[in-house]
Amino acid sequence: MTDHGIEFPVFRLHVVPAVLALASPSWQRDVWLRPEEFEDLDYVVNVLFDDFCNADDPAPWLGKSLRTEEEVALMKKLGEIYSTVQEEVGRDAPDKVYLDAPAWSNVIAVAGRLAQVMVTNDLQAAALLHEQLNLPHYQRPAEGAPTAE
Repeated sequence: MTDHGIEFPVFRLHVVPAVLALASPSWQRDVWLRPEEFEDLDYVVNVLFDDFCNADDPAPWLGKSLRTEEEVALMKKLGEIYSTVQEEVGRDAPDKVYLDAPAWSNVIAVAGRLAQVMVTNDLQAAALLHEQLNLPHYQRPAEGAPTAE
């Protein structure tokens, strides 16, 4: 799939962790349900729907904060599934109600797949940049070779 690059890398630095948070039930319960924490579901939704992407219509974000058509398609699916849960529980429901909703597992599953794709794409882009810059590769010392200690 074609990598369209990232025009706004700082945006991506918000989008990827937000997707990772949606993919992690333990993070959601450990962080979102503690009032003293900064991050909650509302924060993640603002990142993905308002500030750095639009999960309802992610196509315009291709090449801005999303790298590939696959990321766009998965983000759209995530937006649709999240919206279904939101309609089910109510927009103003507390985070715990969202997390306990029967369809929340679908949000986690799609976010997990999107997170996997996004991280893989970022690693491939970093490896390509490494090659283009002709940076030296780290090589392990041969077995039995002296090491600097």
